[in-house]
Amino acid sequence: MLLFLLLMQHLPFVRTGAVTGLVVVLFRMTEDAIFFPGAFSAASSFLNHLAGGVFYVAFALGMSFIQMRIAALQPLMLGVIVSAIDLLANETELFTRRLMEGMSPFHNNGIVLLGAIAVLRSYFIIGLFSSITIRQMRLIQAEQQKRIEQMLHIGSGLYGETFYLRKSMDTIERITASSFELYSKLKSASLTEHSRQALGIAQQIHEVKKDSQRILAGLTKLYDREIAQEMNLEEIFRYVIKANQTYSEMLKKELTIEGDLKVDFSTSHYIVLLTVLNNLVANAVEAMNRYGFIRICAFDRGDRTVFEVVDSGKGIPERDRQMIFEPGFTTKFNQDGVAATGIGLSHVRDIVGSFGGEIRVATPESGKGARFIVALPTITLRKGA
Repeated sequence: MLLFLLLMQHLPFVRTGAVTGLVVVLFRMTEDAIFFPGAFSAASSFLNHLAGGVFYVAFALGMSFIQMRIAALQPLMLGVIVSAIDLLANETELFTRRLMEGMSPFHNNGIVLLGAIAVLRSYFIIGLFSSITIRQMRLIQAEQQKRIEQMLHIGSGLYGETFYLRKSMDTIERITASSFELYSKLKSASLTEHSRQALGIAQQIHEVKKDSQRILAGLTKLYDREIAQEMNLEEIFRYVIKANQTYSEMLKKELTIEGDLKVDFSTSHYIVLLTVLNNLVANAVEAMNRYGFIRICAFDRGDRTVFEVVDSGKGIPERDRQMIFEPGFTTKFNQDGVAATGIGLSHVRDIVGSFGGEIRVATPESGKGARFIVALPTITLRKGA
C-alpha cells in the first residue's frame, strides 16, 4: 500500500485507505466462508477482522498529513516519518483488537519488534520507490537529450540556410539597384518601352527580396536561441561525434570518430561551430572507405582557437586544393554519375570568413588522408564576447 501511495500521490489518501480497509475485511470474511463454512458467522467474522481494516485507514490517515510534502522530503527523513506512521497504524490496529476482545488496550508488549518491522519495510519500500523514480528521471533525461540533439541538428541546418539566404538577398539587392539604374538610363535615352521593361524587372526582383525577407525572419525565429544560451566545446564535440557516428553506421561504414580537446570554454556561437564541424566531419565520413578513423581536435594558437578534422581517407590531390572551396566543385558522384551539389565546403569557408576566421586544407602528419584546419578568433567565440 505504501508503494502505491507513493507512486500515485494524486489519489485521495484517506478515501483510498478506507476502501482498502473495507476490501481487506470483506476478502478475509470471504476466506472464512470458504474454508470454514460450518462455523462461519458474518457478524463474528466481521468483528474478528475489523481491526485489520483499521490499520489501513489509520495508515492512510497518517500519510495524508504528508501527502503534499512527499516530493520535497529527503528519502531518509521520509523513511523516519513513514516508519512512525506505520508503527502508529499497527498500534491502532492492536488497540482496536484488544478493545474488541475485552483486553487492556494499553498493553505495550512487542512495540520494539513492531518498530523494527516498521523501519525495515518502510525503508525497503522507499528504496524501491527511489529506484523507480531515478529510472523514470533517467528515461526523461534521455528523451530530453534526444530532443535537444534533434533541435541542435535542425538549428545547425537552418543556420546554414539563413546564412545563404542572407547572401542571396545581398545579391538580389545589387540586381535590383542595377535594374533600376538601367531603367533610369533607358528613360533618359527616351527608350520608353525598354525602360518600362527594366522597371518591371526591378519591381519583380524587389518582390522576390520581400518574400526572401519574410522567409528569413521565420527561419531566424526557428533556428536556435531557445535551445540553450551557450554550450562548451566538450558538449559540441560530443554531439558532432555522436551524430556522425550514427551517419557512418547509416552508410554501413565502420569508422572510429574521436575527439582531442586541449581547450574548453563556453560559447554562445555553438550553432556556428556545429554547422562548420558537422559539415567537415560529414564530408570526411562520405569520403572514407568502409574502415578508417576521423579525429576532431581543438587547441589554442595565440589569439585563435584552432579546430582540425583529420581523416585516414584517400586525401585530396594537390591540384584540387585550390578549387575545393569554390561553389559547385565536387569530386563526389552517385551511382548514376550525378554530381553532388558541391556547396558544402564553400558554405563552411563563407561562415568561417564571416567570423573573421580562416580555413585551409593540408596533409596529415601521417601522410595519408585529409586535414582541414579552421582558425577562429578566440575572443569572438568565448562566452560573453
